[in-house]
Amino acid sequence: MFQQRALHRRRAPGNTCLAALRAMPLLGEPASNNSKGCGGLMQVALVGLFAWRLRPDGSPEETFQLGAELAALTHGHPTGALTGGVLAVLILALTDGASLPDALTASKAILRTKASFEETMRAIEMAEHLAGAELPYEVAMARLGLGWIAEEALAISIYCALVARNFKHGVILAVNHDGDSDSTGSITGNLLGAMHGVKAIPSEWLEPLELPDVITELAQDLYSFKEWEIGEHSENEELNQRIWRKYPGF
Repeated sequence: MFQQRALHRRRAPGNTCLAALRAMPLLGEPASNNSKGCGGLMQVALVGLFAWRLRPDGSPEETFQLGAELAALTHGHPTGALTGGVLAVLILALTDGASLPDALTASKAILRTKASFEETMRAIEMAEHLAGAELPYEVAMARLGLGWIAEEALAISIYCALVARNFKHGVILAVNHDGDSDSTGSITGNLLGAMHGVKAIPSEWLEPLELPDVITELAQDLYSFKEWEIGEHSENEELNQRIWRKYPGF
């Protein structure tokens, strides 16, 4: 991915993410800030897909931990990390065929075991409550916040996914509010995509998509990596070199 020149174009990167990465004393150290912006949450959907492909190895609890740790690389507030764990487990469960209500139940069961879980739990349960209320969408979403902080972005996305008639409806809902609408649109797309698959995405949205071949190749690699015979004990040097060029540091 590093070799894709188009990915090096600056597209309004999050200041918190950049500052945390610059300040990181050692690779993999959690951020020392107290931010719970939604930038950490935005990073973790692939953790759920990765965990799903590892089955039967791993567990939802380990998936939660990995999602939380990944979010914590840039966002040091407990809620910034815990929302990442919740989203990772949601994606894992949905990809495995669970309904969204069942996936939420599984995620909340793990969340409840963590320190400082209350703020994230309140946001999730408010989203669930409002999804069952007979309120106009815009009124319900306004009660969940603006999405600039992690628990609000997660709550808005859960609400939109719960009330969505289909992929298109849910994402359109998620991007039509006065807050961090690109982030909530992305997270809602994560959830609905895990539920319905790529065929649910409208063709008119796919046609102008940037780097479709790169995205497809990354998705294929994420699915097939478990079968790769790579590493220091591999005899397939050509494959080793090819994967190293694509993903330096594996």
